[in-house]
Amino acid sequence: MGQYTQIDDDGAETVYEYMQYGFRPQNGPVEFDPDDIRKPIGDRRGLYVDGEEEPVAICRHYWFDVSVRGQTHPGAGLTSVITPPEHRRNGYVSEILAETLTEYEERDRHFSILRPFDYGFYRSFGWDTANEVRNYECPVETLAFAAETLGAAGEYRQLGVDSFDTVAPVYESFSDNYSLTIERDAEWWRHRVCYSRDNDPYVYAWFKDGEPRAYLVFRFTGDYHSRTMKVREFAYTDEEALHAVLAFCYNHDSQADTIEFHAADDSVFRDLLTSPDDVECTLSTGPMVRVVDVESTLSALSYPAVEDEIVLSVSDDFADWNDGRFRLSVSDATGRCEPTVADPTARLDIAALSQLAVGHRSATALARAGRLDATGNATETLDRLFPATPVYIRDRF
Repeated sequence: MGQYTQIDDDGAETVYEYMQYGFRPQNGPVEFDPDDIRKPIGDRRGLYVDGEEEPVAICRHYWFDVSVRGQTHPGAGLTSVITPPEHRRNGYVSEILAETLTEYEERDRHFSILRPFDYGFYRSFGWDTANEVRNYECPVETLAFAAETLGAAGEYRQLGVDSFDTVAPVYESFSDNYSLTIERDAEWWRHRVCYSRDNDPYVYAWFKDGEPRAYLVFRFTGDYHSRTMKVREFAYTDEEALHAVLAFCYNHDSQADTIEFHAADDSVFRDLLTSPDDVECTLSTGPMVRVVDVESTLSALSYPAVEDEIVLSVSDDFADWNDGRFRLSVSDATGRCEPTVADPTARLDIAALSQLAVGHRSATALARAGRLDATGNATETLDRLFPATPVYIRDRF
């Protein structure tokens, strides 16, 4: 067993070297310059074993709150899980992930979110897909309809990357439509949303009646003869504001040939199109989520106004406090989850339960996929307690 501990600023160079080799090996060895790296946020962790001065594995944790089913929960973001090649195939990643979950449990975190390099790898440790993402690409002129619909309403203003206070009301309004959104602050906005290794992105907002109603974060790639406007993120408060976003993109028809952006896995955008065949849309898998502690998380969730009770058998090979039977009782939209020895009517693993809890998969969908083994009316009970709801995490870390 290694020693899992915080990496302080004295270890920043080691972390930098691991990051470069792990995620950007094509650049070759890059000299560490403490004045030329972005401001770190989050906490670095390392796993140390006897006989080694440097960590055999590292990771980083971000601490934030997430909104799940309309209620705020403590969450944690996991990133930068790396083992250098000389220490691979020794189980160190498994060990640092186990230590990570233990820390999350001790900190009373309800959900862990990560962006995987391989979905199958992290699924074996109990994380599973939180949402899918629609990726759109279209010629700029395809969006002409939005400018015609919007007309001269409102005004656009360029903002700086330190504009969080201005755009926050728009982000919060937009996020109310989805589960598992991160509750941001100014530091997160600047260093996670508006960060670029090259040049800062452009930030514009659309105002009406003096109030911000939409915003975009974007940059350009290509050259004069073939340029793409890549929208990193946008948000809006209503349909008119969405037209303002699309009209703003169309207004760049003299600067860009193509528009690219990402959106939730719903039909909101395509339903507006007059020529949907002109838009290329692909579906990709988004981030992954994991329930950290079954008992505390299910007790803290908000529920529909029903009275129900069910006994779950949860399998979790990686967090033994979750591996067992739990009775979930719901009354007056409040849940109580506690260990029990009663016979279960539903069996599932922690990954499936995580998707059920945040709303990405219904019990019926999980049962159809062979991931929920239910008897009697247990599937219907779970569908009532955990109705499917749109999930959309846009943040990258």
